[in-house]
Amino acid sequence: MEKKLKLTPKEEALRSEIIGKVSRHFGKVMEDATPKMVYTACALTARDQIMAKWAVSHKEVKEEGSKKLYYLSFEFLMGRLFTTNVLNLMQTEEYKNVLNSLGYRIEDIAELENDAGLGNGGLGRLAACFIDSLTTLDLPAYGCTIRYEYGLFRQKIVDGYQTELPDTWLEDGNAWEVPRPEETVEVKIGGKVYTDWHDGRFYVRYENAHTILAMPYDVPLVGYNSKIVNKLRLWSAKSPNHMNMSEFNSGNYVRAVEEKQLAEVISKVLYPEDNHTEGKELRLKQQYFLVSATIQWILREFETRYGYDWKKLPEKACIHINDTHPTLAIPELMRILLDDKGLSWDDAWEITQKVFAYTNHTIMSEALEKWPLDMFEKVLPRIAMLVKEMNRRLMEYLEVVYPNDPAKHKYMAIIADNKVYMANICLYSCFAINGVSGLHTKILTTDIFADYYRLNPKKFYSITNGITFRRWIANCNPKLTQLISSKIGDKWIKNYDELKKLLPYAKDKEFCEEFYKIKHANKVCLAEYIKEHNNIEINPDSIFDVQAKRLHEYKRQLMNVLHIMAEYNRLVENPNMDFYPKTYIFGAKAAPGYARAKLIIKLINNVAEKINNDTRIKDKIKVVFLENYGVSIAEMVTVAADISEQISTAGKEASGTGNMKFMLNGALTIGTLDGANVEMLEQVGEDNIFIFGLKAEEVNARFKYNNSEEVKDIYSSNSVLRQVLEQLINGEFSDGNTQMFRDLYQTLLFGDYGTPDVYMVLRDFEDYCKTQERLSKLYENKEEWYKKAVINTACAGYFSSDRTIKEYNDKIWHLKAIK
Repeated sequence: MEKKLKLTPKEEALRSEIIGKVSRHFGKVMEDATPKMVYTACALTARDQIMAKWAVSHKEVKEEGSKKLYYLSFEFLMGRLFTTNVLNLMQTEEYKNVLNSLGYRIEDIAELENDAGLGNGGLGRLAACFIDSLTTLDLPAYGCTIRYEYGLFRQKIVDGYQTELPDTWLEDGNAWEVPRPEETVEVKIGGKVYTDWHDGRFYVRYENAHTILAMPYDVPLVGYNSKIVNKLRLWSAKSPNHMNMSEFNSGNYVRAVEEKQLAEVISKVLYPEDNHTEGKELRLKQQYFLVSATIQWILREFETRYGYDWKKLPEKACIHINDTHPTLAIPELMRILLDDKGLSWDDAWEITQKVFAYTNHTIMSEALEKWPLDMFEKVLPRIAMLVKEMNRRLMEYLEVVYPNDPAKHKYMAIIADNKVYMANICLYSCFAINGVSGLHTKILTTDIFADYYRLNPKKFYSITNGITFRRWIANCNPKLTQLISSKIGDKWIKNYDELKKLLPYAKDKEFCEEFYKIKHANKVCLAEYIKEHNNIEINPDSIFDVQAKRLHEYKRQLMNVLHIMAEYNRLVENPNMDFYPKTYIFGAKAAPGYARAKLIIKLINNVAEKINNDTRIKDKIKVVFLENYGVSIAEMVTVAADISEQISTAGKEASGTGNMKFMLNGALTIGTLDGANVEMLEQVGEDNIFIFGLKAEEVNARFKYNNSEEVKDIYSSNSVLRQVLEQLINGEFSDGNTQMFRDLYQTLLFGDYGTPDVYMVLRDFEDYCKTQERLSKLYENKEEWYKKAVINTACAGYFSSDRTIKEYNDKIWHLKAIK
């Protein structure tokens, strides 16, 4: 139902454009249009403005001959783009008013956009924040990834277990992308490779290689009140052969399209399960597909603009490898420069070493990828040749710098024990390497990468991660944004240092009360969502304690749920005890093949089922597991949280960015001295963050020496912990099934290979419980709590991704902002 509202001339023009889009694209008048049609019309209207700006921006970047950043990441977890783009265009109020005049709320229209299935967790969300900040700071940059047709998976909880369904995020199309079929390139996989010299020229010949077409789709990205428009380039796999008509006419219909399907499966799913050979091969093919297409495009752009002076490439392009997944870009650049452009090895290698930079995101083994050499040679025969030659030259070099030390050579090798080590390719080849927090970088340079660090300390950097304020407060928490801006102006949204001006308001009682009202309203909204989707009634006046992140043992969701079980046991024994009501909220996906992580999800849901339906505890505890956690749910949860759970085993989390989002929106952190929690402590002071548990060096000492006796002592001396561990195997939370959670019991007390409690759940449990009690007690004093909450928000400026990007640019990329 349209509303008669007085609109400005600019708003009237916008209204006419939206109505025109509905008419031209769907053949409908507004009265007959569906809300989905209205969303598409709004998105296309915003896109038109961005495209016009993009055309001018592209021209200016080209005329200035600007150096460009190509940011290669296997994930870009963008979330919904409509409200962010409208915000960055500085037109939120115009769209809100126009949609109101048409009988819609902007929030309802925005919810009709599917979350882009281009990422999974922190790695992808970080990449999305980075590309936002790069554009906001007017730095020319392109994000590069695969256009995953189905994303990771859509999580469905069935009887407490995670089940995986296809994430069909593209089924309604993507209003933001622009197909570029004219820029399609070929990627060759498998087959045989033959090399030869002829007339003084090196030649490479492929036989029976499988050719896949990489077709790009561009998503224009606008920054917050920025001058330029950057883009996210998505590569989609296509077969050069649409269908085998001979097979089809013979009645072999499946075989007729088999080759097409085999080619296009490469861009179907993010992170195909790799606990079998086929899955591993598919992941390797995906990685090469992304980098080969991207490097071909980069060199084609350079050649068109600057000709064949390849030594200029490092002046015009910086290629950043976000974790090890895109590492094959390094030998792929060598391949093209050697095989296609005719450069010598030395010339190609000099260029390559000046072009690539690498960010390491974790010390966990799954991120330090390695591939079986025989698989590598089968899937990528030419790349395997180049990697072997790189390794041969590396070994010669190491014999000079670290003579007579075969153990060190093996540890630093690109190829060892018939495996190809991707991180070592980066360490050997890249001109810059960085960790993503102070503690993480220290671990890299003193332990994991220490031998490479000693060779060239100057190329190692520490750059702490950050988040974009545009999405993680301005977009998802507009009321708090308005409150802050009413006191210190709105420059802080783009100039992060301005946020410190909020600090004096932590002592302003009236301001803190307004801060509290906004938080409470956000909690009411989340409670309504939980009632609708989980059918659980929760109390908005309870403490909202949130742990929302990928499910992994080192992130210790298990310790969290064991503590909840302990609190429940206390309440069962004494229902009338003094206990401030708490709502524990979890959001997490487990990798499909990660059985123990999926078992922890089952435990959380079983604990929730029992506690939420036990009338004896009088609703003093509620437990909620949010299904299919992603960016849009995160936006709702982040603004409602009172407590932010950042409880990973010290030394295992590289940085974390969820901790920053919660802090920015006024949640208090309970956490270990891990990742960026260390810098958070430095920013807010020890009175405004709740640190517990072992430090990284203490964890490392216990892990190295397998102190099983300590675990036995903890078990025998802590009756609270002993009770919850026994409940894992006595059927208390599994309807009498004593075997359901036995694996969790076993790994904590005995370990998989004789090393118990690898992630220090039992060691940190008592300190964690005591710290939780301190937090609950503090919450009863609302005035003191919200003083600390405001301090957290005011001190979050350091964790802006704008600051992070400035550091990257000053230290590594050296891009020039477009004027």
